[in-house]
Amino acid sequence: MVENTLNGKADILKERTIGVEAFGRPSSYDPSDDATVRVKAGEVRKRLGLYYAGGGANDAIRIELPGGGYVPEFTLHPNGASEKGSHPEQERETKGILASRWFRLGLLAVALAVIAVTWVAIGTHRTPLSQFWAPVLRGSSPALLCAAYVPVYTPTSPDVPAGPGADFTLLSDQFVGGGDLVAAARLSAMLTRMGRAYQVRIGHEVSFQDLRTSPAILIGYSYTRWREISKELRYFIDASRQPAVILDDGRPTPWYLPKLGADRHTDEDYAVVSRVFHPDTRAMLVELAGITQYGTEAASDLLSNPDLMAEALRGAPKDWPRKNLQLVLHVKVIAGTPAPPTVVASHFW
Repeated sequence: MVENTLNGKADILKERTIGVEAFGRPSSYDPSDDATVRVKAGEVRKRLGLYYAGGGANDAIRIELPGGGYVPEFTLHPNGASEKGSHPEQERETKGILASRWFRLGLLAVALAVIAVTWVAIGTHRTPLSQFWAPVLRGSSPALLCAAYVPVYTPTSPDVPAGPGADFTLLSDQFVGGGDLVAAARLSAMLTRMGRAYQVRIGHEVSFQDLRTSPAILIGYSYTRWREISKELRYFIDASRQPAVILDDGRPTPWYLPKLGADRHTDEDYAVVSRVFHPDTRAMLVELAGITQYGTEAASDLLSNPDLMAEALRGAPKDWPRKNLQLVLHVKVIAGTPAPPTVVASHFW
């Protein structure tokens, strides 16, 4: 911004241009759907104000970013001695400094230093949670929040009680699991706080074409047709096995529930969280699923809680925000409620 202004190119400092050039937004970026530039500009104004109210109070050169715009303004503030009284010769000298090439170069150096320090300070406040979601929510397309149907059997005749010998009918497209519902509610609340547009899709309402045109969050995918999208990843819940188990590159692991009863109640669970740019859909996907509903619910807690996400990624490589990733979670279930999950395995690529 500073360099363009001093070079007479202030007219190009528009919100959309800054979003594309400085924040890597795509060419289709729509500022009305993404307030990043406005928010960051507000932070710059705040930090410049704090700087000149403190350590920079006696600086001769001051930089301001007027509200509602992105073109910086520069002023020369005399030091304390000059403020007490100035002579005509000093005033003429000040005007000469303002017009000089060396002043412009010095101003550019100071401006770049202040703005750079400000942007770095802002960047350090990004949390692991915001870094996790950044590549998924980049751009203006609404995210698809997809909850799966779970298979439910009901007695064929309402007059015949469930039991041995009773006939049952499969209801494959009517019910969403309790844990999946909690996850959908929790993630939709998080997206609302972030100011991100999203669409809720249930069961078969989302098509493969939808997944190719929008980022998607798939909840409880291991029991749905979307498991085909995930089975090629390193960690995958194979619900076709008895008992269901998390596979590691196709090999069974100790992450399964040997005592899981028909009522699906358990005192522990495992879940897989994935964030990938998927080669089949060519779009960003976040997938979360537990072996049971408890794991799915706990995974959504991790994906919406800054503290839990920070702890989960504490040992991750420094460049993890730019990588695909998978986390395997272990969840304790206490009195029917999942506790915060712990990471037992991770993969970044």
